[in-house]
Amino acid sequence: MARTMRLPEPRGPLSAALRDDLPAGSVSPATVDLARTTAADSPDPLHDDDLQLALALCYELHYRGFDGVDDALEWDPDLLTLRAHLERRHLAALRELTGPVAVSGEPVDQQLTALIAADDGPSLSSFMAKRGTAEQWREYLTLRSVYHLKEADPHTFAIPRLSGRAKAAMVEIQADEYGGGAPERMHSELFAGMMRDLGLDAGYGALWDDAPAVAFTSVNTMSLFGLHRRWRAAALGHLACVEMTSSEPSRRYSAGLRRLGHDATTTVFYDEHVEADAVHEQIASVDMCGSLVAEDPSLAADVLFGAACSLALDGLAAHHLLGAWEAGRSALRGRRALAA
Repeated sequence: MARTMRLPEPRGPLSAALRDDLPAGSVSPATVDLARTTAADSPDPLHDDDLQLALALCYELHYRGFDGVDDALEWDPDLLTLRAHLERRHLAALRELTGPVAVSGEPVDQQLTALIAADDGPSLSSFMAKRGTAEQWREYLTLRSVYHLKEADPHTFAIPRLSGRAKAAMVEIQADEYGGGAPERMHSELFAGMMRDLGLDAGYGALWDDAPAVAFTSVNTMSLFGLHRRWRAAALGHLACVEMTSSEPSRRYSAGLRRLGHDATTTVFYDEHVEADAVHEQIASVDMCGSLVAEDPSLAADVLFGAACSLALDGLAAHHLLGAWEAGRSALRGRRALAA
């Protein structure tokens, strides 16, 4: 497996400037200033291809990096200044998307349950179970590959920022995500196998050029939460929401693949999540988030904000995919029309 990935094609002035700067080993003042103006002027940062790709380029230096880019850039002060401009605008847009998140005196696990129950976003899993075509499945997996080929990694950044039962609970969840020590059982590897079964390139980062902005918006949010101690509680709330909402949708996704003739060798990624996430739900909401908030009640608002972001961004991706397919076009970049 490749250690790094190739730099993706730029999507606008900022990502183009950054793509030119990174192999040179430094970020120019002009590019930093361009990031500031791009962030300030973007009318819809969560759908902004240029802004979201630029932010993903910054974050990827904390993961595997890029071919021909010096690892020392990971902590370059100018790059971090550039990233901060984008992060501030991204966070503000998340606040606008979720709206105010109410905090009550109830245990935080009950508040998470209520927040999830109130979500009225479209059910992409129901569509894929009943109607998704093979080509729509390939588009869906292309979008999700931006996250699932590094599954668990963004949240794992939060582990050193925790202590006690919250830390132990998160490690318990993440150990399963990493296959319990068996590399072939890592969820990222199970997802890669499913991609290959559907005829997709499962190389790390291979499909970035095809993925729409909303694919990066979701992962950038996880990376932001995981990489900032300030947002550790939001990282836990986001992870808890993922664990609490994925078991039944995974069952439907598995059914959709079986409807198209695939067997357990392909559906194992979703079958694994049906079982694992049903177990993880209580660990995540009670042991992980509950213990964190019991230790510091002021973090409850951030836990719920992280969960609200998870729900809202899932809705953003679902609206993007379903809207494109309903209009008879591809949901990916630069693709021809699809049959509705």
